[in-house]
Amino acid sequence: MLDKSQLNGTISPTLNPQEIAKFDSLAEQWWDPIGKYGQAIAFNHARLAYFTTHIGAHFEIDLRFKPQPNANLWQLYDLGTPFQGLSVLDVGCGGGLVSEPLARLGAQVTGIDASAMSINVAKRHATNTGTEVDYQHKLAEEVVASGQQFDVVINAEVVEHVADQAELIAQCAKLVKPGGMLILATLNRTLTAYVFAIVGAEYVLRYLPVGTHSWRKFVKPSELLTWTQAANCHLTHETGMKFNVLSKQWRYCDSMAINYVQCFTKRL
Repeated sequence: MLDKSQLNGTISPTLNPQEIAKFDSLAEQWWDPIGKYGQAIAFNHARLAYFTTHIGAHFEIDLRFKPQPNANLWQLYDLGTPFQGLSVLDVGCGGGLVSEPLARLGAQVTGIDASAMSINVAKRHATNTGTEVDYQHKLAEEVVASGQQFDVVINAEVVEHVADQAELIAQCAKLVKPGGMLILATLNRTLTAYVFAIVGAEYVLRYLPVGTHSWRKFVKPSELLTWTQAANCHLTHETGMKFNVLSKQWRYCDSMAINYVQCFTKRL
């Protein structure tokens, strides 16, 4: 996982009030749908709707209704707590944009990240909202070494930031209980993805900071399939995700040329 603390300087384990204020400010931006990172929030809502739908389908949970890609968090929370009893690991959880909503839906969520700053932001936001998430500053390999396994393991927009991508996927698969679910979300290594995800999103529209992604680290769906099959997981569902610049909305699509999500089941 990318350790952002290495990019921004060492984060002291003992935080002073000024640093806490910075974390509060960052968390507010990350979670504000009309703020600086508004389109990233909208994208996350679309991912969450997809994750929620397919977690429900995998474990035969009645969600009452199917979340739509442009549902806001409050609409997702209208589902109640259908994931009560499920254990979820969010690998590379960042500020908790996936971890916290899943915990609000009743899941027992553990969020891990290599960035100490991100974990502190996530903890503070969860405290402010009264949401129980077990956030830990550690790597996937450390959790593997502990022998833990989870019903659902999520790795969303992380694999394109690591050096050994196949090894990270292998670690994530080891963390899934037999019969459990692995969810992977990333960017495809295509010319289309370069134009829209890097040139468009970073340089033209400024939806992401310049330099957020390296096109060479994008991952083809066929590569994920190879790595997951080697780790005893088989594909159960996949979708592409497409952003409409005019409507400012995300939708699911058959084309996986840019952003995509794949769901896997670990064989018994």
